[in-house]
Amino acid sequence: MIITRPREWDRIIRNLDEIGARKVFIMGCGQCATVARTGGEDELLEAKSKLEEQGREVTGWAVGEVACHSGGTRLEARRNSGSIDDADAVLVLSCGAGVQTVADATNKPVFPGLESAFLGNVVRHGIFEERCQMCGDCVLDVTAGICPVTTCPKGLLNGPCGGMWAGMCEVLTDHECAHVRIRRRLAEQGRIAAQGIVPPKDFSAKLKPGSVNLRQGRERGRKRDSDIGEAGR
Repeated sequence: MIITRPREWDRIIRNLDEIGARKVFIMGCGQCATVARTGGEDELLEAKSKLEEQGREVTGWAVGEVACHSGGTRLEARRNSGSIDDADAVLVLSCGAGVQTVADATNKPVFPGLESAFLGNVVRHGIFEERCQMCGDCVLDVTAGICPVTTCPKGLLNGPCGGMWAGMCEVLTDHECAHVRIRRRLAEQGRIAAQGIVPPKDFSAKLKPGSVNLRQGRERGRKRDSDIGEAGR
């Protein structure tokens, strides 16, 4: 899930003041931001109170099911079209993907109320850890399911740095070195001899902007089926 944190409130106010926005609609996210306690119902109501304390009017608010889902967000915008039309701006409490999705669904100025921090694992309720950078060139097959690119602060691929001491990380001194964990797990699985040297990362594999079209193959398949049908007539 995408972990977010609240943006500086002064910056949000500056954004609104730059366009003279006195009326604001607030949009949240029912998935990641709700779980992270940054963009659920409670957080939207808190933002509403803070805006009203400054003399601004909140024309309405909504927590969509998934802010980054284009169809669902457009539907949510239509459901609240009157309140959004009455607003000068929309404040979005979600990750950057959700902010952009809301911006596509309305012609009103849209401003982010959160900062996207990282792709996180849910360790326990309310506790999140970054374990993947979505680099597009995964090495988890040779590092026993522990990502050194992310969990090592220096991103080292082939063993600890010279600052590692007694198995602990030089940078995050209360954390065990990622490569100590990797080597221990490989040893437990009897895979040390097979590890070898991890080659340099191919960062060209992370193309921006990323795009995956799962419908393309099916559409091609339907086209071929229709061609066969036409040929058989």
